[in-house]
Parts: sequence; structure tokens; C-alpha cells
Amino acid sequence: MDPTTAALGTWSGGRFMHFGEPVEEERLEKLLRPGDGIDTVITADVYGAGEADTLVGRSLSGVPRDSYCLVGAIGHDFYEGTRDGAKGFPRFTDPTLRSEDEFSSYIRHATERSLARIGVDHFDLLLLHNPDQTGYSNPAVWEGLQATRDDGLARMLGVAPGPANGFTLDLIDCFERFAELIEWAMIILSPMEPWPGELVLAAAARNDVKLITRVVDYGGLFYGDIQPKHVFGRHDHRAFRPAGWVEEGLAKLDRMRPYADRYGISLLQLACYWNLAHEPVACVAPTLLQEPGPGARTIEDKRAELAAVNPPGPFSDAEIAELRAIGDNAGCMALKGASTEHEGPVRADRWGVGTDLRELAARWSIDPERDLTRRAEPAEQSAPAGALAER
Repeated sequence: MDPTTAALGTWSGGRFMHFGEPVEEERLEKLLRPGDGIDTVITADVYGAGEADTLVGRSLSGVPRDSYCLVGAIGHDFYEGTRDGAKGFPRFTDPTLRSEDEFSSYIRHATERSLARIGVDHFDLLLLHNPDQTGYSNPAVWEGLQATRDDGLARMLGVAPGPANGFTLDLIDCFERFAELIEWAMIILSPMEPWPGELVLAAAARNDVKLITRVVDYGGLFYGDIQPKHVFGRHDHRAFRPAGWVEEGLAKLDRMRPYADRYGISLLQLACYWNLAHEPVACVAPTLLQEPGPGARTIEDKRAELAAVNPPGPFSDAEIAELRAIGDNAGCMALKGASTEHEGPVRADRWGVGTDLRELAARWSIDPERDLTRRAEPAEQSAPAGALAER
């Protein structure tokens, strides 16, 4: 089975990624179990250093293998790498860990270990998870992924940038370099955060790459149970966003609400339909968050709301454009990946824009200085609320 319209990610439920209240394991197992309108499950081997895989294995126990789509992600080496605080584990392509002639053996090892923890023999889709500059561009990485696919450990291959927003030119470059291998990619996109994800849509369509979109819920605001002055937990990733992002987002939601009311759908469903209205987007994977307090909705209720998304959506092209204008966030943050704002040596998540990427940008009518730079003051910035990577 290919990825379905809606997907469940193991970054939900607060156990492996700090969004909302951590729920008990048994409850999360039931939440992630395919069925009841959602038949795609996404995991990443680095979550909990393998614990998320193991939990998914319990969730899938007894479910016929041909009745769901299983998406895995590898990229962070928690086997030999040392965790660097909030930065997480290094990428397996880190030159201090191995040379490029060892990439293929690592990819196979990590894939086999992830599958063994889950208790299945293959992924339907295997994603290169949060790559560095080497991961986007080095043929040795993709030769290793191809070998893993050819050996039957995965049916399809793809790439998942993150966890922060950006990597625009790198992702387009990756599509063009390895188009014959890449069938899916995962990006951040929502009507509250159209930029910069929208800049890769045309390239994805041109290269026949389908997209899974995460952070559709915009840090939980589209669920409707976050109010002004909401208190986030000490370790909740959303607590690190700039002050005022909730109030600013809620003001935009008030302007979007009439569009949802017009068609009798929820705000989360509005966000999902807005994403799915863009040609290459085929799957939405919001974070299912359990907020604290007696007035919070249950994650089970939010799951049911997601399961009810049934494209095509109700919106006209004009309405899609109007919603995008309400949520316009262009220039609101410093982006990761190739950036004209980067100075100094290459980092694991940021580097400069070289000649090749400038030529690529020109081909896609992207001006890095105009389209990929921060315009707002730091206090006004917003930041992506979801992640498919260890922080």
C-alpha cells in the first residue's frame, strides 16, 4: 500500500517528541494502530533510540501486512554516534563516523535493525531522514538506499528534510539528481505556514515526487484547544517559539474560520484540504497532541477528525489563494539548509548557497536573497512546530 490521504506519526502523543502531554504507551499503541480511516503509520528509528519502532511493532501486531502502509526513516546514527544535547545524534554521513564507502553498509544495517524492532520484513516507503548537505547530494548515499530497495527491504524511497524549516534548494537539487529513485518527500506545509514549502511544489510535480506534509496543525492551533496565554510544558518544543505566536496564529484562525463554517468542516480539516489541493501533496500527517487541562480535546477525538478527511476538498482555487494570503508567513524566520545568510564553515543543518544551487534557483525562478531570507525581526518570527527528527 502506498501512503494514504492521512498518516499517523510516532512524533504524536508526546512520548518521543515533546509536543503536548506524554500519553501512556498503551494509549499511544491504540492511537497508532492502522484502521478506522487511517492506514499509514510513519516512524523514525532515532525516536527514543529505537523505542518508537518497538511501540509501532506492538501497534501493528495482528494487523494484516497488506492492509496498511508502513513508512520508516533512517539518518541519525545513535548506534555509534554520541548525542550532542538538544542537537541530537549526528547524521550517519558525519565524516568523523565513517567514509562514504561505508554509507551503504550503514544504511542496510539501520534499515534491518529498524525492521527487526517493528517485526516486519520491509517498509513500503523508506525516507532519508533529516539529511545534511552530503545526504542531499552524494551519490554514495543514494546508491546505498537503492541497494536497500533492490534487496527488498523497502518498496519505495524518499527524503524527509527537517526538523526545522528550509532546505528548499537542497530538496529541489536532490529531486533532480536522484529523480529515478525518489518517489516521495516530506515537507512542512499548512495554510498558516505556506512558505517556504510552497517553493518546492512545482519541482516535486515535475519530477513525479509525491509529498507527505507535516505540521499541518501548526503547533496544535488548528485543533482549537489552545487559547491565548496557553502555558506549555517546560520541555515542550513549542515553548521555544517566539512570544506571541499563539495570539498571532489565533487571530489568523479567526479569519479562516468562516471558510470552514461555509462547508461544515473543522479547522483541522480546512488545513488538510488546503494542503491536499496542491497537486503533488498526497498525504497529510499532522501531530496528534494531547494538551494539558480539563478543557483539552482527546487525541482520540483529533484522530477521528483527521480520519474524516476525504478529498477532494470543497475549496475553489480562489479560496485556496485567499487562505494562503491570510496565513502568509514569507520571510518570517531564518531557514535551514543552503542559505545566503550563512557564514563560516558548513554545519550539519546549514551551509552557503554555491554556484550550482544559484543556477538551480534561477531555473526555478527563485531568488535566494528575495525568497529564502528572513525579513522580520527576531521577536516577530514564527517557527515550525512539528518535527520528524531527533532534536
